[in-house]
Amino acid sequence: MKRIRINSGKIGLIFQRGNYKRVVTEGAYWITPFEDAYEYDMAKPFHPSIELNILLKDERLASMLTVVEVKDNEIALLYENKNFKTVLTSGRYSYWKGDTEFTFVKADLNKIEITEGIDNSMLIRKEIVPYVRVFVVESFEKGLLFINGKFEKVLETGVYYFWKNPITIAVAKADLRQLQLEISGQEILTKDKAALRINFFTQYRVADIIKVLIDTKDYEKQLYILMQLALREFIGTLTLDELLEKKESIATYVMASLKDKVANLGVKIRDCGVRDIILPGEVKEIMNQVLVAQKKAEANVIMRREETASTRSLLNTAKLMEENEMLFKLKEMEYVEKIADKINSISLSGGNQIIDQLKDIFVPRK
Repeated sequence: MKRIRINSGKIGLIFQRGNYKRVVTEGAYWITPFEDAYEYDMAKPFHPSIELNILLKDERLASMLTVVEVKDNEIALLYENKNFKTVLTSGRYSYWKGDTEFTFVKADLNKIEITEGIDNSMLIRKEIVPYVRVFVVESFEKGLLFINGKFEKVLETGVYYFWKNPITIAVAKADLRQLQLEISGQEILTKDKAALRINFFTQYRVADIIKVLIDTKDYEKQLYILMQLALREFIGTLTLDELLEKKESIATYVMASLKDKVANLGVKIRDCGVRDIILPGEVKEIMNQVLVAQKKAEANVIMRREETASTRSLLNTAKLMEENEMLFKLKEMEYVEKIADKINSISLSGGNQIIDQLKDIFVPRK
């Protein structure tokens, strides 16, 4: 006989010539020379040396074990004392019931939605990431969920997790912010056959994500074409002069023309306008010449008007001076004062004659 001791937190299995006999717990035991004892740590998974089904026939041993069977297309999340430990793939696992609490959360990978109540913080752990698909819809976006090519539902802002399996999952997203589309250098003929280039812009938002992503293909290209056609339709009915006069009305016409059409695309126009109208070189030169001629004519009219007003003023002054000798004398003194401003010094000679001459200038005759 030989004596063995099983320590606390350990389990012993007794074998006789390779055949399982019994299980022993903490304590001291006598065994025969033909028996062998194998000790197992209850805080660790149980990995038997023989087929587990043989051991489970012992009801006492079976009551001391938790056996977990993970099927194909399943995984199990293992927690030790409520702390995540690892992921168990398909297979059979056994754990001791003891001071260490082992718990398991099974997940069916054949499903799409994650309905097992697993916290999202767990789904981004490196052990679980290989089994999960992640889609992010930003705060300025909306998304459409497609399963095996079939539309399922609209996804609002958020992070979405799905099990990874052979089922095809796709998320199409659309930007809900204000967007801008520009037509640059578009060549258009006016009614009088004047070729010009126009730069036009449109600001819009996505209003119906289903129409934009499902019912319409390349909605931005279609919106661009609708803008082109509206511009050609409006500009082609006006001469160049009429177009330049009604430039501000282009945006109003385009918005009114496209309102119903863009609604079918799933978008809504917020604003639009003409950035530039670029004339050909010859037309630009002619327009410049016309503008210069107009300005010269306006300048000549202003000059004639001022000359007429000045002449009329002089005539009125002359009439007043003719009727009032004192006013005439004041005007003479005004001019003498202006002349005196230009003279640095005056030399007088000739006696009383100079005084008499100055007196005649400054004293009016009666």
